[in-house]
Amino acid sequence: MPKIALIGAGSVVFTRNLCSDILFTPALRESTIALMDIDPARLAEARAAVEGLVAHHNAPARVEATTDRREAVRDADYVITTFQQGGLAAYDLDIAIPQRYGVEQCVGDTLGPGGIFRALRTIPVLLDLCRDLDDLARPDALLLNYVNPMAANCWAIDRGTGRPHVGLCHSVQGTSEMIAGWLDVPYEEVVYRCAGINHQAFFLDFRHGRDDLYPRLREAIERPEVVGQEPVRVDLMRAFGYFVTESSGHASEYVPYFRKSAQMVNDELSPRFTDPHDAWLDFGRTGGYLRHCRARLARIQETPPPPSAARTHEYGAAIMEAIETNVPAKINGNVPNRGLIPALPAGCCVEVPCLVDSSGIAPTVVGDYPPQLAALNRTNINVQELIVEAALTGKTEAVHHALLLDPLTGAVCTLPQIRALADEMLAAQARWLPQFGG
Repeated sequence: MPKIALIGAGSVVFTRNLCSDILFTPALRESTIALMDIDPARLAEARAAVEGLVAHHNAPARVEATTDRREAVRDADYVITTFQQGGLAAYDLDIAIPQRYGVEQCVGDTLGPGGIFRALRTIPVLLDLCRDLDDLARPDALLLNYVNPMAANCWAIDRGTGRPHVGLCHSVQGTSEMIAGWLDVPYEEVVYRCAGINHQAFFLDFRHGRDDLYPRLREAIERPEVVGQEPVRVDLMRAFGYFVTESSGHASEYVPYFRKSAQMVNDELSPRFTDPHDAWLDFGRTGGYLRHCRARLARIQETPPPPSAARTHEYGAAIMEAIETNVPAKINGNVPNRGLIPALPAGCCVEVPCLVDSSGIAPTVVGDYPPQLAALNRTNINVQELIVEAALTGKTEAVHHALLLDPLTGAVCTLPQIRALADEMLAAQARWLPQFGG
């Protein structure tokens, strides 16, 4: 049976969900689950949680735990990454320093100064991990990356190592479920095609059987409760014609229109969120997701959640199941652009429909991608390309270029301010940036 290694297992919520999915999957119930984290205390919490799940499922799975990454990946068939390099200490810098320059990020894990520096911290670790896999894992071991910023990280893996990998997110699943709920259509009967880049992919079609649901979606986004739940995504659909995969708080950071000042965020954007869940209300505000992460960690440590009643919509277990059983599965995966979306740059990381079986992951070609969506994606891909250049070469000038081209930063700051912001973040995060001599 397969060995599945989780790197960053101290991310207890994600570890619980992924391992629960594994134990719900008959083909994976006898797996060896190797948990690895650099924090012994959080690793112990993760091991206790996973062993509790194994007992709950009465499964024959074996659980290992180690702080030694190389030991965790030895003989592994699948390696799942969920770590956060620098933890909340680095994340706090990602939000606080740019805010002093007027850059208001609510999440800061994909683009913007926060996303850029999260990638610069993360990519060296991913490349080292890939070298460990080359040395110790099974020759065809598959890397399943859940670590953000997805597109830059996966592009760097491909360009820096060529290692077999796929980037996984839950934006497509979550958004498609949300739309089906708005339209009162049974989710299991929905058929859709979604493509683009991670956190900025678009539903190119959305159907119930043969019926096109886009006319009904255009009506739905005029309802006050829908606008209040997703004000940014509604605006973007009105402007570009298609519905985007990432939530309004996230999506507002990847374009120059919504977060030009603290006053704009607090007085114009955030009040438009009328979703009844307080956590989501906070996502529109600066540092909202950082506060959510801290609160969630404290809540879980105080009261661990009960075991899930069913498999989640994460793709990880479905991919491993399809490879182990040769029963095909359909996912949306982040993979190198080898002619998959011709309108986007070759080699960049794209998120497209993929079929999975024992032969591996087979991405599908999206040849009819609308030009306005490609143009919007390219504004983000430009930044991702320079992130990868900086991470792989150690050129600080490439860091400056990435920030200079970032849509949100450029909407707020002057050229001298952006250079000063880059230099301050490089200095503050030097201990996590070995490629720059830190």
